[in-house]
Amino acid sequence: MDRRAFMGHLGLGTLAAVRTAVAQPARKVARIGILGFAGTTAEMVGPEPRRPSVRAFLQGMRELGYVYGRDFVTEPRGGEGRPELWAGQAADLVRLNVDVIVAPGPNLASLQRSTSMIPVVMAASADPIGEGFVRSLGHPGGSITGLSLQEIDTAGKRLELLEELLPETAPVALLWTNVSRNSLRYLKTAEAAARGHGRKVLKLEIRSADAIESAFKAATDAHAGGLLDLATRLTFARARDVATFAAKARLPVMYDLRDYVEAGGLIAYGPDLDDIWRRAAVFVDKILKGAKPGDLPVEQPTKFELVINLKTAKALRLTIPQSLLQRADQVIE
Repeated sequence: MDRRAFMGHLGLGTLAAVRTAVAQPARKVARIGILGFAGTTAEMVGPEPRRPSVRAFLQGMRELGYVYGRDFVTEPRGGEGRPELWAGQAADLVRLNVDVIVAPGPNLASLQRSTSMIPVVMAASADPIGEGFVRSLGHPGGSITGLSLQEIDTAGKRLELLEELLPETAPVALLWTNVSRNSLRYLKTAEAAARGHGRKVLKLEIRSADAIESAFKAATDAHAGGLLDLATRLTFARARDVATFAAKARLPVMYDLRDYVEAGGLIAYGPDLDDIWRRAAVFVDKILKGAKPGDLPVEQPTKFELVINLKTAKALRLTIPQSLLQRADQVIE
């Protein structure tokens, strides 16, 4: 082949390569909205966020082969424990027209009011059927699916564990807030469990975070032996303050999530929240690949944990029974 012919073939080959490159569609980078009701947006930003739940979600995405920046980016909004922010943040993500939104239970009502078109993955809801987010666990039927928290189902177990720390005849206080459709059911479930153990019950309703400290004082004045926290929506973002109030009142408190114990609370029993957020990535993956959320069954938690803070027990002058320590998944010393 002479030089002119060779150059001609080279030119045609280069042109074909350019045309092929132009013809190939650019890789779509998915935008995943993330709402958090307790943390700040600054804690949730980027591929290495400080917020443990968001880190767990990104870990789940990595395990599925996704690369941040190449395959997806996140649009986080942190609710800071301030309910007045949640509706605006939900509407903001809807305006951005993200591909899918991951959100915990307290944010779901705002999302449900804001959109029925953008898929939403629960991470997780205390009572997805009772609160009207899904038609059934097996077939959600709408734009929302994901994971359940099973808070109501485990209320009796938490009370049973708390029982081991209480004087025999002391009343038990139930801290609750009537801010969602399942709140009263949650309270009645815990109340029935307490009465089933022969306990007098002190119901302490709080309507804002400002009322938490006075609720602890009321429990002390009523000589409650311990307290079961059912008001996660208002107390979770203030776990350290709640632990301080409990220490001041010298009151054993049972929580539903380990975050409270890590912040200085005494004891918690409930699902592993980080595991739930990690598993939420599986739902996001399926939705990004074309699955409809209404066809994806809601999952129940598979990993529960009992966490005890011995430093807090010592400050409360409380001896944790050996039988309880042996059942603990983690003991913080």
